[in-house]
Amino acid sequence: MSTSPATLPVTNQQATQSQPPINSHAFRTFLSRLSSSLRESLSQRRPWLELVDRSSFARPDSLTDSFTRIRKNLAYFKVNYSLIVSLVLAFSLLSHPFSLLVLLTLLGSWMFLYLFRSSDQPLVIFGRTFSDRETLLALVLTTIVVVFMTSVGSLLTSALTIGIAIVCLHGAFRVPDDLFLDEQEGSANNAGLLSFIGNSAATSAAASVVAGRV
Repeated sequence: MSTSPATLPVTNQQATQSQPPINSHAFRTFLSRLSSSLRESLSQRRPWLELVDRSSFARPDSLTDSFTRIRKNLAYFKVNYSLIVSLVLAFSLLSHPFSLLVLLTLLGSWMFLYLFRSSDQPLVIFGRTFSDRETLLALVLTTIVVVFMTSVGSLLTSALTIGIAIVCLHGAFRVPDDLFLDEQEGSANNAGLLSFIGNSAATSAAASVVAGRV
């Protein structure tokens, strides 16, 4: 009785090759746009010495005068003010490491579980596969719980309140008579640093989501 030779299993290396857990192209595009937006915004920063010029401070004559000064100073020092608020937020988070860790974990979850996850890599946890809709719902609910039902939300609110108070106080007492702002430049760049970051993040994230889900 003849025996047939044993057949060795052939492994398709291309089929078994693991795919990256995130869409690396979309992630690099997001970082590139964010970096360019930050550089463009910082290039519009006014000199800090001009911001703290002691000879330009005076008590406002009325509440209306305060609001007028704040509006003009916001248009002129928008990038500097955004940096001040960002520094207050950063200091608050660094002084509360647990809240910082929670926010970083939440941000990482959004980035790696939804925004930049490869479309051909389903999310599998404990043997269960989650659809994009289920993943999005879970992330939204988690974000609501973290921001509104923990100390993280109160920390962010306090830091933003302090930062905005500093900006308004400076804007009310800084006499804007010596400031020269091109109206067209002011209207084109009205949102400042935070607007550049938000627009870059939203555009890149939306592009990656659409590209990955289609």
